[in-house]
Amino acid sequence: MGKSKRIGILTAGGDSPGLNAAIRGVGKTALGFYGMDIIGFRDGFRGIVEDRRLKLDKSTLAGILTVGGTILGTSRDKPHRMLIDGRTRDMTQTIKENYKKLGLDALVCLGGGGTQKSAMHLAEAGLNIITLPKTIDNDVALTDSTFGFATALDIATEAVDRLHSTAHSHHRIIVAEVMGHRAGWLTLGAGIAGGADVILIPEIPYNVQRIAEAIKRRSGRGTNFSIVAVAEGAMSEEDAQAFKLVENKRERARTLHDKKEAKSELAALEQRHTGNTLRLARQLEELTHLESRVTILGYVQRGGTPSPADRLLASRLGAACADLIHEGIFGVMVAARGEGTEPVALEKVAGKRKIVPPDHPWVEAARKVGTCLGD
Repeated sequence: MGKSKRIGILTAGGDSPGLNAAIRGVGKTALGFYGMDIIGFRDGFRGIVEDRRLKLDKSTLAGILTVGGTILGTSRDKPHRMLIDGRTRDMTQTIKENYKKLGLDALVCLGGGGTQKSAMHLAEAGLNIITLPKTIDNDVALTDSTFGFATALDIATEAVDRLHSTAHSHHRIIVAEVMGHRAGWLTLGAGIAGGADVILIPEIPYNVQRIAEAIKRRSGRGTNFSIVAVAEGAMSEEDAQAFKLVENKRERARTLHDKKEAKSELAALEQRHTGNTLRLARQLEELTHLESRVTILGYVQRGGTPSPADRLLASRLGAACADLIHEGIFGVMVAARGEGTEPVALEKVAGKRKIVPPDHPWVEAARKVGTCLGD
């Protein structure tokens, strides 16, 4: 018999429901089915840089399926841009040295879009890398779904459900801010499932006058309350145009001065966008003469026990990951595809984002049931 394989695993980026289920899926399959050894690195890529690790065995993996967060801890550190002793440094070589020192045959990285890019960087540096797609935003490219999304969708939908009664009782506009800076899957899904009257997502710039008109039409029919589900990254048509101009400027920049200038302008726009949901609520109050209140769901969407759907998804992606390691297939993300899985080359995933298409069935369904999308 040959030497058993030894794999490392880490969780990077924001926490998400289902991370522990995925760790368990990889771990139990690798241990029990293939006889591999497993090391967990603490706090993302920083853990492998600083060689802070945890042996993952049957006792470590026991009882974590239903636990939220991640037993390994996480961070947003990037291998090639990590703050060490007050300086930003490229720690790729250190990661390669520790990978070799520990005798690893593969490194499994659980994370969202940023993690896919970091993992691609390590794959290009010569390491055997496999990733699993995690994020409540559901915006990782080329996978049907990401674990964490289903749980967050349940939480956000329940919040919208609960807001209906107070909005109705007080004849108010309730504006519920849902997570999602660049993609509106969570807001769109929760808005439709929760019966929101207005849904605003980053992919569809809104016109506040049109939203106010839709709310006033409801008032004219005798319904003096409205629920507005708005993604963090939703923008007015004017702001979206301003962002687009600056993004185009940044893409065309050739000199270091032009790049810095474009970056500075983009940062200023993002700063201006902070608090946009509160401004929107005030605008709607002025235009409709209905009292408005804001509820920001925030991190509650990322916490707590993962839903059965996320436990199932994370478990099957994790098990498939161990299969691919056994087969010697690396440089891929384990994507959900229907009821199965599929390895997708990291170069096809890294740097890409899955956003809501304007003709997506969810968008069409929302319009057909009379939901205002702000355009």
